[in-house]
This record gives sequence, C-alpha cells and structure tokens, in this order.
Amino acid sequence: MNIVNYMLRLGPTNPIAVRLVQGGSRRARHMYIRSAYLGVMILVLLWLLLTTGSTGTGAASYGKLAAAGAESFKLVAYLQIGLICVLAPVFMAGAIAQEASPKTWDILLTTPMSPGQIVSGNLLGRLFFILALLFCSLPLFALTQFYGGVPGRSIMTSYLIAGCAALIVGSIAISLSCSRVVGRRAVFAFYVTVVSYLAITIGIDRSMLQAGMGAGPDGDGVTWMTAINPFLALNSLLDPSGYPRADIEDPALGFLGRWMLARPVAAWCYGSAVLSVVLMVVSTITVRGGGLATMAAGTTGVPLHRRLMGRGEKEELHRAPRTVWNNPIAWREAAARNGTVSRILARWAFIVIGIGWAIGLIAYYHNTGMTADGFRLAIAMTVVGELAVTALVAINMSATAISREREDGTLDLLLTTPLSPGAYMSGKMRGLIAYLLPLVAVPSATIGLAGLYAIFQGFGNTQKALISDQIGAGGTVYQAPVVLPEAGLVVLVASVAFIAFCVIIGLQWSLKSKGTLSAVVGTVGVVGAVGGTVGLCGWLSSGQIPLLGAPMAALTPASVVRACVYPVDAMTETVRESGLASARVGLAVGAVAAAAIYSSIVYGLHKTIVKNFDFTVRKLAGVK
Repeated sequence: MNIVNYMLRLGPTNPIAVRLVQGGSRRARHMYIRSAYLGVMILVLLWLLLTTGSTGTGAASYGKLAAAGAESFKLVAYLQIGLICVLAPVFMAGAIAQEASPKTWDILLTTPMSPGQIVSGNLLGRLFFILALLFCSLPLFALTQFYGGVPGRSIMTSYLIAGCAALIVGSIAISLSCSRVVGRRAVFAFYVTVVSYLAITIGIDRSMLQAGMGAGPDGDGVTWMTAINPFLALNSLLDPSGYPRADIEDPALGFLGRWMLARPVAAWCYGSAVLSVVLMVVSTITVRGGGLATMAAGTTGVPLHRRLMGRGEKEELHRAPRTVWNNPIAWREAAARNGTVSRILARWAFIVIGIGWAIGLIAYYHNTGMTADGFRLAIAMTVVGELAVTALVAINMSATAISREREDGTLDLLLTTPLSPGAYMSGKMRGLIAYLLPLVAVPSATIGLAGLYAIFQGFGNTQKALISDQIGAGGTVYQAPVVLPEAGLVVLVASVAFIAFCVIIGLQWSLKSKGTLSAVVGTVGVVGAVGGTVGLCGWLSSGQIPLLGAPMAALTPASVVRACVYPVDAMTETVRESGLASARVGLAVGAVAAAAIYSSIVYGLHKTIVKNFDFTVRKLAGVK
C-alpha cells in the first residue's frame, strides 16, 4: 500500500502537478493557445482536403479520395509536430524561469515532498497541457479515415512521436529549472536551441542523402540523423518507399545500426524516454542540493567559471560618456544593447561566421564535384536557419523591451521625462530595427552571393551556374539559375518587413504583459500562428495557382527563399503558363506587396499602441 501511495504521489495526486493543472486550467492564455492550436489544425486540414481532393472533373474515384486523405494526413502530421515543438517550450518556459525566484525554491524545499516528487510534479503538471493539445486534435485525424488510405496504426504512431518530442523538451526544461544555472533569459536560448537542433539535424540528413550515404539500395533512405529528429522519424513512418529503412537482417549494421537505421521510429521513442529518465534522475539528485549552480559555486559563492578565470564576484563597470541620437530611446535600444563583451562577440560572430560560411560554401561548390541540388539545399537550409534565429532574436528583444523596464523600475523614471508616448514607442521601434538590420543582412547576403555567382556565369563554369528544372515527369525543361540573381534583394525586402512585424508584435505584448516571460510567450504564439498559417498557405498555393501564385510565394521569408532557390518547383503553374521570367517578376512584385502589407500592419499597430499607451501603463502601474 505504501508503494502505491508513493507512486500516486509521483503522478496523479502529486500536489505540484495538481496545483499546476488547476492553476493553468483557469488561465485564459492557455485556453486561447488550445483554441488557436485546434483552429489552425482545422483550417489547414480543411484546406488540404479541398485542394488535394479536388479533381475539377466531377466526382473523384475512391482511389483518389484515399490518396487525398493520405496526403492531407501526412502534411497535418508534420504540422502537428512542428506546433508541438513550438508550443512545448511555451508551456515549459515557466519551469525554466522558476529558478529566477529563489523564494519559490526555498518554500518548496521546506515541504515533506521527496526530490522525486518535486521533479515529477513539475514535469507532469506542465506536460499535461501539451498532451491535452495532442488529444484534442485526435478527432481531426479520425476524419481522414473516411477517405481511406490512412492506417490507424500510422495515426497512433505519429501521436507517439509527437508525445516523445514533448517529453524530451519538457525534461530538458525541468532539468534547467532544477539546476538553477540559468535565469529567465534562458527561455529565449531554449527556443533557439530547439529550433537550431531541428534545423541542423535535418540539414545534415539532407546532405547525407545528396551524397548517397543513406540506407536503401540507392542511398536515399534513413540516415543516422533520422532517429534523433522527430520530423525525420515521422518521414520514415509516412513515406517508407521514398525514405526507405535499412534491412534489419543486414549483419553489417551492428546493434546500434539495427536500431538507428532499421527502426528509426522505435529508436526515437525509446531514446527520448531513456534520455528523459536520465535527466529526471540527475535533477532528482541535485534539486535539494541547491542545483548545479550552488554545487559548482561551493562555499565561496562565486560561480565556477569565474573562479577558473581567477575572478571574484562581478565588479561594477564604468564607461566614458557617449553621444546619443536625437531620440535617446532609439540610441539605447540600438547601441547600448552592446554593453557587454559577450553580446558584442555574439553579434559579430553571427555576422562573420554567416558571411564566411556563404563564401566558403560557394567556393566549395565551384571547386569540387558538389552537385547543384546539394548546393541549393545547403543555401536554402542556411538562409532559413539564419532567418529563424534572427526572428527569434527580434521576438526576444522586443518582447522584453518594455516589460523588463517595468520590472526594474526604469519605465517609471522614463515617464517623468518630457518624452511623449509617440517618441518613446518610435524610439523603441527604430532602435530595435537598427540593431537587427545587420543580422537580417546576413541571410540576404548569403543568398545574394549565390545569386551573384549565377550572374557571373559561375566565373567561367557555366554548368555550375545553370541547372535544368523539369515540371513533373516528362514535362517542359527550363534552364534556371542555380539561385535567382535577384534573390538577395527580394529576400531582404521580404525579411525586413517581416522582422518589423515581429518587433511591433513583441512591443505590443511587452507593453500589456505583467512580466517578460508572458510577453515572450505571447509574442511567440502570435508570430508563430500568423507566420505558420500564412506561410503554409503561400507555400502550398504558390505552385498551384497560375500568375497569382508567384506573388503569394513572397508572403513569408521562408517561402520566398524557397522560390528563389527552387523557382520552377515553387511557382510551377506560373512558370508553365507564362514562363520563368514572368514568375520572377511576379515574385519581386509579391515581395514588395508583402512588405507593404506588413508595413501597414506595423503602422496600424504602432498608432494603436501609442493611443492606448497611457491607459495600459496606468493599468499595470506598480507591477514588477
């Protein structure tokens, strides 16, 4: 009986889990997130069923309906894992930020709960909301059964893959919380790490496929990255013929190869579970010892890394006076953020490494036997990854720009100055964009340098600068540049406007939120929902709609990068009817139109924020 009670205290009756579930269930923000998640899934599934199931010739055959249902399920399954990977850090962010309040830990550690109960309660209580998101979409997946072509086993396995992804993300968050090594700023680093890990592993997998290093007779099957990435594991499940697994009876695989290459889905699920258990065990050991931060500091109270460098506690830094801009708020956001060596090094490292990687990649493509497909894939993955990091930086900076000043009391001092709300918000907007422009220039320069390589005809190697793209099987063949020459300018126009949109959304949430954490979470949710929905619609419609499809490809930075690197595939119907030149013109026009739309949204939100500034500030006066 005691064992049963102990197990119940680890899970269903754990007071921490009960408190988190009851408290979170009453929050309107959680209800909005669940509603938005389910709404996006419904709209996307409806759109896919209408577009993939329509034949234009009357009633469709059962075979076509089954194929449409299978294709719709496949795309929505990918979307579900993407949303889970984005929303899991949202629900787990509170666990990471919890360590920033030592009083919370002091009270928690005085309770009779065991270390295991403390860790499991935090994990299960926050993981409950992510699992609730998964189960609320189950009826939608069940609808695809009416079309046929979707085995029930595949549906349940896709849910298992998504659940394991949520589990590993949650375990990492709880481990960071229990270690107490990081603070609230680690929430942003957590987002960047999750996104970067997924992008890097997918990029390595695609590169290995280009080199024929995958499983299967043609080397185009699963790789060693498949079992450690949920998207790749799902791809091996849903596309067994296009992404084949290795033969489990092959004696050359070995024990690890049989799991990683022959059973990638099982390897992902078991590996996630085992790693989560290890992280929970480590957290259980360190949670009552004050975490890794206290254990590393020892009796001196000085962090280990400062002691290794022969330094004591942080000393006060003094700087000489500097000349500010006409708007001091704009100067502070643009220039004063580089107040520490680490920030300066991080910013310039991103710029220098990004440009150096682009030049090195082009040189490698020019001087080696790297295929054009491999070069295109490397450029696309690099640019999309850099844009994702820049967008996350913009979200983090803007979402904390005002809420952090409210928390430390700086906002109260600024409100006593002659600065008007319009000047204050304009300064925030101008300063943040000025700071982010060099970061936006890196992906634009990367794809722009590849476009210059096409302009100069591969510096004498024309075969490297041009590539033959074919529409469908046996369709027309078009000679297209390896990357569109105007790609740098088109991506820059679309990206700057989108980053400005991210900044204004972040400032809006930062002004009306009580703390930095809720501001970051709200901004990520809005930008993710808008960017994901608009981007997916533009991604799918650009190749299916003639003439208007080319401008729609420029709705988001990711879709415009795809159109610049794969113009024939991304704008198929426009190229088929009007030619590649017309598609390129339409893409450029679409980039300008998208920039105008985002600029209009930014202007309208800026006017609204300024209008309601005094009311919002007074409403949250005294909140820290």
